Amino acid sequence: MYIGVPRETKSGERRVALVPETVAKLVAKGHSIAIESGAGSAAQMPDAVYEAAGAEIKPDAQSVCEAADFVLKISAPLPEEMRLLRPGTVLIAQMMPLIDPETAGRVAETGATSFSMDLMPRITRAQSMDVLSAMSTVSGYRAVLQGALLAERFFPMLMTAAGTIPPAKVLILGAGVAGLQAIATARRLGAVVQAFDVRPASREQVESLGAGFLSLPVTDGEGEGGYARAMADDEEARERQALEEPVRKADLVISTAMVPGRRAPLLVSREMVAAMHPGSVVVDLAAETGGNCELTQPGEVVVSDGGVIIDGRLNLPSTMPLPASQLFSRNLVTFLDHMFKVWVGEAKAKGDLGDLPQDDEILRSTCVSFGGNVVHQPTAERLAAVQR
Repeated sequence: MYIGVPRETKSGERRVALVPETVAKLVAKGHSIAIESGAGSAAQMPDAVYEAAGAEIKPDAQSVCEAADFVLKISAPLPEEMRLLRPGTVLIAQMMPLIDPETAGRVAETGATSFSMDLMPRITRAQSMDVLSAMSTVSGYRAVLQGALLAERFFPMLMTAAGTIPPAKVLILGAGVAGLQAIATARRLGAVVQAFDVRPASREQVESLGAGFLSLPVTDGEGEGGYARAMADDEEARERQALEEPVRKADLVISTAMVPGRRAPLLVSREMVAAMHPGSVVVDLAAETGGNCELTQPGEVVVSDGGVIIDGRLNLPSTMPLPASQLFSRNLVTFLDHMFKVWVGEAKAKGDLGDLPQDDEILRSTCVSFGGNVVHQPTAERLAAVQR
């Protein structure tokens, strides 16, 4: 198959869908790879490195898409890029259909088939294709470093001739992949770390990393597939009340709580921020879906009236483009291998791709559009929850 990788055009995006390491693997399996010139430059991967791995460098996105059977991207194409997709092309990217349902329709209008990596089911055999977990690892690590710089405090305890400086107190809200990586990073820096999650099963993982687990009187929030479930308004209110004191005492709060397909739960109210000491920091990793902090401004770093810094910057994986691209591309290649094995290989032997195998949970769950039809349409209820 001919696989094309255009340069990412979304504002601030520095990652690339394939890295030379994964290009070489695909070439070794008999695939042809086209890379748009400059696609990897922002991630410290020049065209020459791709050529050495066996890729062909194309001058622009149009020439990539004209040749490609498969188009791989980090994010869904912008509206002006859609016209480059040919009927029958297979697009694989993070389509985010629950946040932007119109994208699926725009792709379907081109006649292309699309798969969204952010819809990967949470099953054992799909773990190596799970880009959300991979990117959450980067986000959790980066959030601690950004928080440490903004807080302007020593993280470890320092014993000096001038006296002892106590360690920083870090509170992690949400012990998913991002939260656990944040715990591990903050602990390595020497901070005293506490974590909270509505899923009691998270306690063992939190404590295994050396952090204290906050046992608060809230309802079990375990949801489908191991994700946190959406909490009712009264449950969220009790949760915020229970978190008031831990938040007030923290030097750095990192909030990671998200529920798939819904607005991020509100965990840190403006009153809680007002009670924090000046110079303390909230890094809100849920900013893209509304934020866990009431004062979060998505995409911005703001300072409250009381001197608390709220960091709502988006797309943290893009701030570490090289390792983030390496992880993302490995997820993509594993997904492609699976796709070629259960669908494309057999269909190609018959002369066309034919119908998608409905008995394969991975392909069925991630397919957003097939030919000219949208096949993953979020319900009105789920869209309302996202937009609330």
